[in-house]
Amino acid sequence: MKDVVLLTGAGQIGMAIARRILMGKKLVIGDKNRINGETITKIMNEAGFDAVFVESDLSSRESVLNLIAQARQYGEIANLINAAGVSPSQAPIETILKVDLYGTAVLLEEVGKVIKEGGTGVTISSQSGHRMPALGAEIDVQLATTPTERLLDLEVLQPENIRDTLHAYQLAKRCNVKRVMYESVRWGARNARINSISPGIIVTPLAIDEFNGPLGDFYKNMFAKCPAGRPGTADEVASLAELMLDSRGAFITGSDFLIDGGATASYFYGPLKPQ
Repeated sequence: MKDVVLLTGAGQIGMAIARRILMGKKLVIGDKNRINGETITKIMNEAGFDAVFVESDLSSRESVLNLIAQARQYGEIANLINAAGVSPSQAPIETILKVDLYGTAVLLEEVGKVIKEGGTGVTISSQSGHRMPALGAEIDVQLATTPTERLLDLEVLQPENIRDTLHAYQLAKRCNVKRVMYESVRWGARNARINSISPGIIVTPLAIDEFNGPLGDFYKNMFAKCPAGRPGTADEVASLAELMLDSRGAFITGSDFLIDGGATASYFYGPLKPQ
């Protein structure tokens, strides 16, 4: 039996993070897209790692529970890397809320029940959650603490209160950050830690979809006018995640880290500020 790294989302960011912490462990990859999942599994195995793919759907609690059960057949889950999600150009409002918001909440809750003593986790959120105006203390508490099966019943998440898919995505990512804070207290009972990372524009296949989608000019302008003057890379996100997942980050839990080349700073205080 080996310690298990559970990776949800067979993409570039999740794979880059897994490579940093995987040696000597079993990698269990969960993804709804079988082709993507099997491709990433093959890449990791051919690079000398020990990986297996389990088809799973983050929007389904039953599927999440099955993924966790499959992973635990190989050993204790020592690390969670949640890099699953859909973007504003890839899915309608309902799917974004079901996957990025509800699904992440379920995953953090269920893994938190079985995470190995002293284990660690990281979930990939987004700079988008930092773009919205403050929702207020009451809504923040609702997003953080509402039982997962009632999350999508919240008034703030009803279709008439959501402008478009980008707004839905922002709400989902704001919820991710609040949920990590809430779950970190529960994970702490097992001496385990959970944090989130909010990347800006990172060059991945998903981001390339965005560049070529209806919001493409918006995103290109964003990284052109941020202090870094460029998009980021999956390996830059992985460098931050590695710190949070190993013993050097032992005092970090319940936190969110913005890594966006200064785009959010430019949005509020620089040339990206809305006129």
